[in-house]
Amino acid sequence: MSLESRDDRGVPELTARVVRASFPKGTLAVRVREALGPMFDDESFAEAFSVRGRPAVSPGALALVSVLQYAEGLTDRQAADQVRARMDWKFLLGLELEDPGFDFSVLSDFRARLIEHGLEEKILDLVLKRISGLGLLRSGGRQRTDSTHVLAAVRTLNRMEFVGETLRAALEVLAAAAPQWLTGLVTAEWVRRYGARIDSYRFPKGDNVRTEWAEQVGRDGFTILEAVHAPGAPGWLREIPAVQVLRRAWIEQYHRDSNGEGVRWREGKDLPPARRRLSSPYDLDARYGVKRGSGWCGYKTHLSETCEPDTPHVITHVVTTDATVSDTEMTATVHEGLAARELLPNEHAVDAGYVTAAHIVTTRDRHGTEMLGPVGLDTVHERHEGEHIAQSAFTVDWPTRKVTCPQGAVSVSWSDQRKPSGTSITRVHFALQDCDPCPLRTQCTKAANGKYGRTLTLLPREQQQVLEQRRIEQQTPEWKARYDVRAGIEGTISQAVRRTGIRRTRYTSLAKTQLGNVLAATAINIIRLDAWLTDTPIGKTRTSHLAALVLAA
Repeated sequence: MSLESRDDRGVPELTARVVRASFPKGTLAVRVREALGPMFDDESFAEAFSVRGRPAVSPGALALVSVLQYAEGLTDRQAADQVRARMDWKFLLGLELEDPGFDFSVLSDFRARLIEHGLEEKILDLVLKRISGLGLLRSGGRQRTDSTHVLAAVRTLNRMEFVGETLRAALEVLAAAAPQWLTGLVTAEWVRRYGARIDSYRFPKGDNVRTEWAEQVGRDGFTILEAVHAPGAPGWLREIPAVQVLRRAWIEQYHRDSNGEGVRWREGKDLPPARRRLSSPYDLDARYGVKRGSGWCGYKTHLSETCEPDTPHVITHVVTTDATVSDTEMTATVHEGLAARELLPNEHAVDAGYVTAAHIVTTRDRHGTEMLGPVGLDTVHERHEGEHIAQSAFTVDWPTRKVTCPQGAVSVSWSDQRKPSGTSITRVHFALQDCDPCPLRTQCTKAANGKYGRTLTLLPREQQQVLEQRRIEQQTPEWKARYDVRAGIEGTISQAVRRTGIRRTRYTSLAKTQLGNVLAATAINIIRLDAWLTDTPIGKTRTSHLAALVLAA
């Protein structure tokens, strides 16, 4: 498909006259066109199209329709029908009333081209530039960020279901691709085990019986893998994606004896970590994650938005990861993304999961942005009861590498180390002979053996000082009042879930899910811009009748 240059000559006269007569108060599509004009020009997507071939449908129009899909919760087929049937959509797209539109399959091809050429962020970038042109978006000010879970477009499977469904999926593909080759391997017993989807299978009761069933599935899987990789087997069989998934899953889930006969489950630490382990044979990027005791199979998306009182709250950055990636791992990524768009805030309110002392220092020094978020309190020995002498009570003399306790004892050991994660730390020890006779010993340490008493763990000097300062600040009413602004991101997540359906991704794979979340964020921005233009007030936080009763009392 080739891209032919098209000039937007505005809304056709007949389309404009009919739409304005039919919708005297306007619609979202009409108001957005009048405020922003043609949002997406074809040249912005030129690199995704060839210079030869039959003419492509306008990529600018497809980008706009893709955003409207999320704004109104439509499928590809429904969106293509709306282009043909809705006058206000024709107004927004600048089409004649008799324009026949396009086939719905073009939308899927357009999304694939965006991903293939790394243009997933382009649509959001263009809308943000238009909003900036209206003077409603600028760098500096305040922003806030938080994450939410996104369910994969597949079922959540336990380990038994996963291995059974992975083998069944491979057998289904092989039965269609090489039926004669597969006939010599399978028996009627295989059909009984793998003929129907595993989620319709009633597993046997009892741990021993279930283990035997899982090991039988393992042996069957190895039988297929051995046959596929046998010298006389067609070479193309091992290139089938479902067979490659089967091979990877069996490496992750099973042990095999040296003689090749015994098959055993992997257990505990013998299993690969969740970040590297498949969770579904149908979505290879989805992972099983847990947050605050709740688990899900899929992804996690991070949304950043402006929160100035005199401008609309615009989503400025979206990033999607698998479900196992923690918030603190994404702090730097979020700031780098905002810096690339030249939209870094002066103050960035974030959840505690994003904040470490290292992040506070790095963000301040590299980007000039203050991270506004709570840090962890002084650690307390888990077995200690009652009052405890916290780390902040000790005086650190960094130049001499000495620490003095509240009773005047001086540390005897200062050791620079690194955590397994690579974080630099310092271990400080006090002598046991100093701690044993101390009248505050029971409030300070439980160390009883060895040559050391109380032990402290310090971060590098600048980080440690920032950490102690933030611990003091976040206890003050002034800091808490500043931090109240962070709560508003929960409303944005709620709006994105209810209006655009980002709680469950429409697609499989991380790249497609990220594109879908970018389109959803762009749709939210358009909806909010329309609300701003029409002076629609921001919705208030919902309060239950019971909570309202208690508050009133």
